[in-house]
Formats: sequence, C-alpha cells, structure tokens
Amino acid sequence: MNIKNVLVAQSGGPTSAINASLAGVLKATIDSGNYDRCYGAINGILGVLSENYLDLTDKAQKDSDFIKLLTHTPAMYLGSCRHKLPEYRDDDSSYSFIFSQFKKLNIGAFFYIGGNDSMDTVLKLSNYAREIGADVRIIGVPKTIDNDLCHTDHTPGFGSAAKYIASSILEIAHDTFIYAVKSVTIVEIMGRDAGWLTAAAALARNNYSSAPHLIYLPEVAFDKEQFLSDVRDELSKRDNVIIAVSEGIRDKDGNYITSSKAMADTFGHQQLSGAGKALEFLVKENIDVKVRSVEINVLQRCAAHMASKTDLYESFAQGEKAVHLSEENQTGCMVVLNRISNSPYTVKYSHAQIKDIANEAKSVPVEWINKEGNDITAELIDYLKPLIQGEVEQDYENGLPKYLDISHLNHC
Repeated sequence: MNIKNVLVAQSGGPTSAINASLAGVLKATIDSGNYDRCYGAINGILGVLSENYLDLTDKAQKDSDFIKLLTHTPAMYLGSCRHKLPEYRDDDSSYSFIFSQFKKLNIGAFFYIGGNDSMDTVLKLSNYAREIGADVRIIGVPKTIDNDLCHTDHTPGFGSAAKYIASSILEIAHDTFIYAVKSVTIVEIMGRDAGWLTAAAALARNNYSSAPHLIYLPEVAFDKEQFLSDVRDELSKRDNVIIAVSEGIRDKDGNYITSSKAMADTFGHQQLSGAGKALEFLVKENIDVKVRSVEINVLQRCAAHMASKTDLYESFAQGEKAVHLSEENQTGCMVVLNRISNSPYTVKYSHAQIKDIANEAKSVPVEWINKEGNDITAELIDYLKPLIQGEVEQDYENGLPKYLDISHLNHC
C-alpha cells in the first residue's frame, strides 16, 4: 500500500499558540496509521512555491523533546507569509505548481494554519482540487489573536493574547495608581475591525481596581465629544483613569481615529497606527491633566511566558483534529470549536465548510457592548474568562525562556 505523507504550513500573524497547533498536526501524523511523514513548508504557501521544506517527522524522531518544545515556542516555527493567490481561473500557474509538489512529495493532506487570509488560500486550493479531481485533502487550522473567524467559538492564540492584555492593564493600574495626581492613560490594543482583544482588557478588573474605566471597540461609532465627556466624568470620580481602545475605532462616517495615514497590505487591509496617540492629543488639548498613551502592539502576540494553558491545550487539539478529519476524507473545511457551557467550561471539536468562513469576519455582538458604547457587558466577561485560565510550565535557560532554534528561518 502506498502510504501518503502530509504537508503543513503557517501563515499570517504570529501567536503564542500557533506552534501548538503545528505540534498537534505532527503528533497526530506520527500516531496515524494512514500517513508516513509530516513535512513543513517554510514561509507558508511561498515555501511550497519555492520548494523549501523541513522534515518534521525526522526532527521529532531525533529529539524526544521536540514536540514539547514546539508546543511552548511562540510565533511560527515554519515562518510565515502574506501571499494572496490569484484566482485560478485567471492564472492557474501557481496552482499547477503547488499540486505538482503535492504529487512529488506524495501528499495526501495539506494543512494550513492561519487566520482569515490563510483561509482564503484554503478555499482557493480546495476549489482547484475539486476542479482537477485531486484527492488531496485541504484543511484549515484556525489561528488569530483577533478572534474574528466565523463559525468557531474562539480562535487559537486569542486566549493567550487576552491573558497578556489583561495582565498588562492590571500592571499599568499598579504603576499609575501610586500617584495622587489627575492622570489619563490610554492603552491602544490591536483590532482593526473586531474588538475582542480590547474587550479582554476588562478581565483585569478585580476587587480593588476597576481599570480599565473606559473601553472603546470598533463595533460602535466613536464620538470625540462624547469621549471627552466620558473622560471628564471618570476624572470626577478618581485621580487616575485608564482607557482601553481598539486601533480600529472609527467615527460614524467610517473614518479611522488615527494620528497617521493608513496604508494597505496585500489583502487590502488598512494598516493602522496611532489611535491611542490621537486620543492622547485630544485629551491634552481639551483637559488640563497629565496624559500618556501606550501601544501594546506586537507584544500581545507572542508573550509565551504569559500563555494560557487552556489556549495551548485547545490549539494542540485542533491540530490533531485536522489530521483526524483528513483521515475521515474531509476536505475544504476548517477545524472549529463549539462551546457547550461556560461553567464548567466545555467545548466540542468539529469542522465547518471553508466557503462559509474565508473572507468573513466575526465582530463582537453589539448586545455585549453597553448602551453608552464605552464598556462591555457581563455576558462578554463570561465568554472571555474561561479562555485565559491555567498557567503553562516553562523551561528556562540562562534565565530566559527556552524555545526551539529558529535559525532555519533567517540565520539569526
């Protein structure tokens, strides 16, 4: 019998948990009786187009700790890309080459780990496979700290980013509250179209701190005058006001509130910068108070030292589930999570058709945002809280976290 191999790649932005999904794919492949080897393509679909591969099975066989270290290593062990495939009906040359590589490597299943744009690649490859009658199973494994993929309860990487954000807000509160002077601290958090990450700042609240005192998400139109009124009201109650704001907040006309012009990436998404700084200037010009802005930026993506144990466990399991789905001859789909209950927190692993997921985005439900548009509801807190639970055991070397060597990516 001709036993097939699998090929896996990663794409889009990094997270603390995407390598856990890769580890899950590798472990399930090794345990499978249907597959022989697991190959990894370097730098996403570009690695297939450039024939740049790693034999992950070989690495796991040579190092018994490889899968464990891979699970706890942040970002992308295989590297990433933001390459948009053309429509194959316009130009099928890339597709023809990719499927010739599948044949060359004897690939029975291709797994693409990533977010919204990566699922666009899964959709296109699935459609082309159906068009030419190829029997390679094409399956998406979700990943994105933005938590904006449809048809799944939440995405791998989000829980760890949420844990980091909430921890940072709590630490900022400790830093800020020591001064008995009026001050405003604005914390800008990633989120171009969806405010899930910014909403997670509310998890920092406890019995002695109500920070963040104001939360602004892109799902609700931002009004500068109302914002200033909100800030003045909070300053009348306390000395130090901490505000969490999404980078993608915009006014009622859809204009982004930024301090710089937006640029667009290859998928047409505007690259934003400066919402926090813009609001800092606004407060400074209108309210006589000490004010600063903090941009968490990339720090929230790969803070593996603050990873959620729940997040890593689910990410690993979704990688395994992708392999099992391929063994069941599923294709053109993505692994999804269905939440059964909040308490006790229970989820079920399943799949959904990629055509219903690619190029769609899941926003924070408006009913989970307060009517004033400056905070979130208890329902959203209940949704978020289980995702940050559990601490990950971390190995250290010379005082720093021990991660896998990634010199194969850039000779660092």
